[in-house]
Amino acid sequence: MTLTPLQIGPHTVQPPVVLAPMAGITNAPFRTLCREFSGGKGLFVSEMITTRALVERDAKTMRLIHFDGSEKPRSIQLYGVDPGTVGKAVRMIVDEDLADHIDLNFGCPVPKVTRKGGGSALPYKRNLLRAILREAVTGAGELPVTMKMRKGIDDDHLTYLDAGRIAVEEGVTAIALHGRTAAQHYGGTADWEAIARLKEAVPEVPVLGNGDIWSADDAVRMMRETGCDGVVVGRGCLGRPWLFGDLVAAFEGTGPAAAPTLREVTAVMRRHAELLAEWLEDEERGVIDFRKHVAWYTKGFSVGSEMRKRLAIASSLDELDALMSELELDQKWPVGADGPRGRTSGRNRVVLPDGWLADPYDCAVVGADAELDTSGG
Repeated sequence: MTLTPLQIGPHTVQPPVVLAPMAGITNAPFRTLCREFSGGKGLFVSEMITTRALVERDAKTMRLIHFDGSEKPRSIQLYGVDPGTVGKAVRMIVDEDLADHIDLNFGCPVPKVTRKGGGSALPYKRNLLRAILREAVTGAGELPVTMKMRKGIDDDHLTYLDAGRIAVEEGVTAIALHGRTAAQHYGGTADWEAIARLKEAVPEVPVLGNGDIWSADDAVRMMRETGCDGVVVGRGCLGRPWLFGDLVAAFEGTGPAAAPTLREVTAVMRRHAELLAEWLEDEERGVIDFRKHVAWYTKGFSVGSEMRKRLAIASSLDELDALMSELELDQKWPVGADGPRGRTSGRNRVVLPDGWLADPYDCAVVGADAELDTSGG
């Protein structure tokens, strides 16, 4: 493909590939792995940070906003529902030089968030969305502000075109669209045509597409079919940080690397667990945190349910090493293992506050209990 470099404020992202923020996943160790496979090319966003927790300097949150010295630009995703708190968080980032790029999340479909008016429910309230974006952009000064959102609440309450225009009017630098509604959650098929429609509606800024990118070929195809300016990859890289190397190769035309054997996969698993142990400054905690990744890394391989269970209860690097040494490590990459991974559930109904849909322009007040540590959506 002939690509125009993706420009996020002063930052050039080439190839135009972005790691999607995922709660509990895209911490510093996982971003390190993805960057290593990509040769440092692309944009790697932190896991989602709630603005209230940041302003209050919650200890866990302050750890999550730590960036490795090699991460450039430092990209942080914020989630907030109160314009004033969002503004304070953004100004804190600027004043203390905590990041080089701020992304705002309006895509979370989790019921405990949408029932309070947060996440993917929030853009329905156009004036509240505008107020949050205005505070963020004003507070950010020279730092670029981008946003990520879904199509809307459901097919009868689509918000992405209005939200896109509001974002442009308020000075947002780029917009990422997950081609699903909140009602779809992570089920069904992502609507790439919606990405194309958004690109037509907001030609002033780059539009990034998100949803159902399971391989480098999918990313190239999305850009060709939608005309979007870049891709955001989330669940497709779970247990496959080397996907970013494949993406770079596909966009640069150098041809993909050979699919890894189980021996190569276990080497990545070991490094991932070790990086987590170093980051948490506690080997046991690091290995325990790694457990959630075991099923993704071993998907499709002949490992067996009993061995997966044993790997998923390991509590030390030595125990992990011993268990992985028992595997048939010369297995080739399994056929079909490149497909969907992570959550694939759908929902038919989005839980919303009483009367939420009555007036799309009412500048609603959303309580602090809508700010929970959840998926980026």
